[in-house]
Amino acid sequence: MRKPIALALMALLGGELQAQGWTGTGEVGLAVSRGNSKSETLNAKLGLNKESERWKHDFGLQVLRVKGEVDDEFELTANRYEFTSSSAYKFNPRSYMVGAFRYENDDFAPFEYQGIFSLSYGYKVIDNEDTRLSFEAGPGYRRAKDRTTGDVDGNAVARGKVDFRRQLTETTELTNAFLVEAGSDNTFVQNELGVSVKINSSLALKTALQARHNAEVAPGKDKTDTLFTTNLVFGFLGH
Repeated sequence: MRKPIALALMALLGGELQAQGWTGTGEVGLAVSRGNSKSETLNAKLGLNKESERWKHDFGLQVLRVKGEVDDEFELTANRYEFTSSSAYKFNPRSYMVGAFRYENDDFAPFEYQGIFSLSYGYKVIDNEDTRLSFEAGPGYRRAKDRTTGDVDGNAVARGKVDFRRQLTETTELTNAFLVEAGSDNTFVQNELGVSVKINSSLALKTALQARHNAEVAPGKDKTDTLFTTNLVFGFLGH
């Protein structure tokens, strides 16, 4: 079975990086139904970061896989993999320069795949124990393969990102991450609003609503996709 193997690899990767001083979290959500309806849904995330006085490195992996009944056949209805990475150099405690890369492969998106590299200036507007708010903006370059025509094109994009975190209580945290990548061939916008509640020092439950919008899609396709998840979150600390 591919899914248990994938989750095991994520756990092993997390354990190896933990030993090298990285911190991070993993999220897993799984739903399976049988009987009058048949469906399988897997969503998983892995986020890693390492920070020093001058540098901050982040890596992320997201997987979404859904199978359901379509015209009396059991087939994929969603299949997406996304990898992100960034390295930021801090000028001072609030301002920084960040190079970011995002690669996405989605069987049901207007682009078969797309990779975006950007260089942005970032600023932490609020940074205290209870609230964090940061903005990033800068130019980038996107290379993507159109699913309809098969053409592979590259173009300049403008990237913007807003990260917000608020500690509501000792155990409850509200987060919102907004990303926009605007270019001549497509404008991609994503927003994810989440609430996590700690169970103990290493486990939490997280509920999130993600909305993804592509300005240019094939005829008959929706421009906006939404995903509501409830995941078990596990955290690990580096040494």
